[in-house]
Amino acid sequence: MNSITATGEKKLVLVSGRAHEELAQQVAENLGTELLPADVYNFANGEIYVRFSESVRGCDAFVLQSHCAPINEWLMEQLIMVDALKRASAKRITVIAPFFPYARQDKKHRGREPISARLVADLYRTAGADRIITVDLHTAQIQGFFDGPVDHLVALPILSDYVRNNYEQPLAVVSPDAGRIKVAENWSAALGGCPLAFIHKTRDIDRPNQTKANRVVGDVKGRMCVLVDDMIDTGGTIVQAAEACMAEGAKGVVIVATHAVFSGPAVERLKNSVANEVIVTNTLPLSEEKVFDKLTVLSIAPLLGRAVHEVFEDGSVTSLFNI
Repeated sequence: MNSITATGEKKLVLVSGRAHEELAQQVAENLGTELLPADVYNFANGEIYVRFSESVRGCDAFVLQSHCAPINEWLMEQLIMVDALKRASAKRITVIAPFFPYARQDKKHRGREPISARLVADLYRTAGADRIITVDLHTAQIQGFFDGPVDHLVALPILSDYVRNNYEQPLAVVSPDAGRIKVAENWSAALGGCPLAFIHKTRDIDRPNQTKANRVVGDVKGRMCVLVDDMIDTGGTIVQAAEACMAEGAKGVVIVATHAVFSGPAVERLKNSVANEVIVTNTLPLSEEKVFDKLTVLSIAPLLGRAVHEVFEDGSVTSLFNI
């Protein structure tokens, strides 16, 4: 098929940045289309050049970029792509950011700090984006930062289906901190109403990426613990939480997260952890050195593809979820 798919008078265009072309190709296959050809490269001084090889006038354009390291370069590339589409007279532009950049900087903890997630939303809007599709935001309030529709997808159905099909009761859903209990409640419902627990932890705001798991609140003894979070960055928090569960008599621990950031020592920590399995999605690319034996990667492409289809057809993205 051509990279531009027409339905009546409507035309769909799917554009990919360079951060995670494998995911973009999977989404294109789910949609039964091809990625729009583009010339994208860096000048000697690091500036990014973008030019699309086909006309996009009047098209419904979707720009997919995964925001891994170097995150600032990939964000800028996506913004330039949006600007290029806008200036080429695309009718509607939707940003697909499976892992929303700067999502953890969504509020001020202390004076003189930025709210960087709001800044990113403003940048998307200024560049020309009409809509955003994202997956498992760190906090739901980020939806309100963008002056336009935000389709907040959740990976829970994909992840919970895998857990349900591979692990038997008795299970317990464990949140790595008290702030994510609502997510754990959704997981509990998806797994047939199994018990909930959470990890009481402390964090030093002056030392980023460092927390200490203190104790498990809830009964996990004799149960397989499903330890759920939106992302794994350096892995310290989630590995400590797994150890705390085992110390309380858990039968085993399965770590589940949507976004595999895997910074610094994360891979070594997870590889050597007490967890039976680590389950993530491919919202972010994983190089060969970040893949290990007990890691399972599930594709988010079918979910993104269905969301793009619903947006293109002016359907209901909410109908994709039953949680």
